[in-house]
Amino acid sequence: MNSVFILTNYSMNRKTILLVEDDFLNRRFTKKTLAENGYTIFECKNAIEAFGILNKQTPDLIILDINLGEKEKNGIALAQDIKERFNIPFVFLTAYDTADIVQKAINTSPQSYITKPFKNVDLITAVELAIRQFANLEKRKPSVLVKDGEYNIELSIDEIIYIESDGNYLLFHTNQNIYKNRSTIKQVVEVLPIDTFIQTHRAYVVNKSKIEKYSIKSIVVKNTEIPISKNYIPDVSLLAQ
Repeated sequence: MNSVFILTNYSMNRKTILLVEDDFLNRRFTKKTLAENGYTIFECKNAIEAFGILNKQTPDLIILDINLGEKEKNGIALAQDIKERFNIPFVFLTAYDTADIVQKAINTSPQSYITKPFKNVDLITAVELAIRQFANLEKRKPSVLVKDGEYNIELSIDEIIYIESDGNYLLFHTNQNIYKNRSTIKQVVEVLPIDTFIQTHRAYVVNKSKIEKYSIKSIVVKNTEIPISKNYIPDVSLLAQ
């Protein structure tokens, strides 16, 4: 089994953007600015509508307002949900510029943070850079070759929650699916980055970024308990450092 790279080519095709903004006038103005510069826009006003669109469409970029109404999930929480479920870049477009809010937003790793009021050129520049930078990042992102039914696909390592040995095969668990490949834990460990993955058992490898909690006996990822054998307790202990 070899480590490979996803080849996501950037093209000049018409790009699509999901605009999540609760204020009608701001949404209309931002949509108009983007449309005039060649973008196709999907628009909505809250998290529920956003996921309704994302379950059907895959935009090239998501623009999130942080304040989506008093009784609605805010843009920062929505951004975190998007990161866990979708591989789509996003930027914040907001009137908030306090240090606390900015830091919380930065912690979600957006491609950009634009404050209102904004100049049209600043918006378009930020959007174009975000799309291009994400496309370039995808080109460099390592992936593994797995089976999806009868077909081979390139699975980004960021999507892997944990890997489980199943006889002569490995099962790659992700949020959306479980993929299979004929290989061994030893082989896959040799090609996965050690700063991202950790082996906890002769039959399990876990993505560190997906770990919810752990003890000396087990690790929990996505409500699944992964055992830790004695040989790997020292490696798991390093997570606390």
